[in-house]
Amino acid sequence: MLDGRGISVPKYPDGNFLGPTILTNMDENNAGYTNEIFGPVLVVKFADSFDDAISFINDNPYGNGTAIFTSSGFNSSHSSHLPHLGAAARKYQHEIDVGQVGINVPIPVPLPMFSFTGSRNSIRGDIHFYGKQGVQFYTQTKTITSNWKYKDTSYGTVMPTPGSN
Repeated sequence: MLDGRGISVPKYPDGNFLGPTILTNMDENNAGYTNEIFGPVLVVKFADSFDDAISFINDNPYGNGTAIFTSSGFNSSHSSHLPHLGAAARKYQHEIDVGQVGINVPIPVPLPMFSFTGSRNSIRGDIHFYGKQGVQFYTQTKTITSNWKYKDTSYGTVMPTPGSN
């Protein structure tokens, strides 16, 4: 949908850069699904059901981070097209098997006071490298970062920082 190749940065003409990229129509055989991508890439998957979407993520060999955008956080009245789900955000954060979950947050990377919590093939070694996880050897944690705005439903795409609104 958006091709970020061919980006040229004037001060670094010999650099290797990738601009914002959006990959759509993903399936289990697509390289964007089978490889862990670190860059300005958004992978979009259209699923037939909420449970199918959760399974698609959980079946991936990697478990770094994922995000959901929803107003269904407390009861099903916020999401009339998904009445069987109850609170979509709560279901998602409990059933998704990744280390970093964003709820209405585009980049679920935790701030430095939290541990990096990738899981499955998204972590190398037997311990995480900072925060409390650095000394808690035999635990599997999940960091949930959420942002609820009931009046303004637009969300930014910048990394949240301490003290920012």
